[in-house]
Amino acid sequence: MIQLHDKTFVPFIGQQKIALAIEKLAMKISEDVKGEVPIFIGVLNGAFMVVSDLMRVYPGNCEVSFVKMASYEGTSSSGTVSKLIGVNENLEGRTVIIVEDIVDTGNTLEVLHTLFSEQKIKVLKTATLFFKPEAYKKDLKIDYVGIEIPNKFIVGYGLDYDGLGRNLPKVYQLKTQQMTNIILFGPPGAGKGTQAEVLKDTYNLVHISTGDVFRYNIKNETELGLSAKSYMDKGQLVPDEVTINMLKAEVEKNEGANGFIFDGFPRTEAQAKALDKLLESKNTQVNGMVALEVDDEVLVKRLLERGKTSGRPDDADESIIRNRIKVYYDETAILKNYYQKQDKYFGVDGVGSIEEITERLNNVIDGL
Repeated sequence: MIQLHDKTFVPFIGQQKIALAIEKLAMKISEDVKGEVPIFIGVLNGAFMVVSDLMRVYPGNCEVSFVKMASYEGTSSSGTVSKLIGVNENLEGRTVIIVEDIVDTGNTLEVLHTLFSEQKIKVLKTATLFFKPEAYKKDLKIDYVGIEIPNKFIVGYGLDYDGLGRNLPKVYQLKTQQMTNIILFGPPGAGKGTQAEVLKDTYNLVHISTGDVFRYNIKNETELGLSAKSYMDKGQLVPDEVTINMLKAEVEKNEGANGFIFDGFPRTEAQAKALDKLLESKNTQVNGMVALEVDDEVLVKRLLERGKTSGRPDDADESIIRNRIKVYYDETAILKNYYQKQDKYFGVDGVGSIEEITERLNNVIDGL
């Protein structure tokens, strides 16, 4: 999370995803120009980083020039565009690629096409790193798109908020709400359930346990519960669509909540993306995956001790315990990678007193 002037921005797109998008743009343009030497026209100020990296990975010969336009005031488009600096190169008979950092309304792009229409250009195409299809108002074709994004204000990688943020190597989006949504993970015996109860009271969050949600829907024979049970009775996995619809119902029961602790979901990258889509529809997002990290031998010792009083057979058999721990790491490895790419993974030492662990979790969540 960063502060620029009076606005707060949260991580949105990481460096690796940006680099891959730039490389794909370069490869696709190279394929299309078929050996010709294109001239890239970067739109300043925002596109200077895009053009620089695009030229660095472009596999053939190319030239570059820039035009400077202005359309943004603060965090919204003024609706007008002014030409500030023109292109001095002779473009007649050339293949010209306009390179934008971002295309939203398309106002700047329309002016650029008007500007170049009298240049007797052989081929004129447009490439943009970011594209907001919801905001686009023009009929002009965008030939090359790196990443489609929602209609939200972003900064970083050349994009700014009133002059600040262009130098950031990754992209951040404007934080428009104060909800805190945490995915809480931890291997069996890490104390996740205990800490979830403490955290929900400390931050006034709604704790959504996937297991509890399933049991409630099945017990009360809701439509979703009956659907889930039909798969479970056959020994089949419950489809993601059923699970996410259960969570959606729980989220919608708590409109106006300060945020949520998601416990036991997501388990796969597909589920993580489904959760992202659900929260985005509510104008919020996952702030972080917080995972309690405890050495395996400590976990085994804890669970065997718990088994003396819990009455749970899976707490009394060391081989079962170790397999449960292995399954946890197998499942969360993909998710850890998914959220690390977004700078949203936070590992917390889960060894110590309840109070000590709570303090560590509080330090992480306060930073979100």
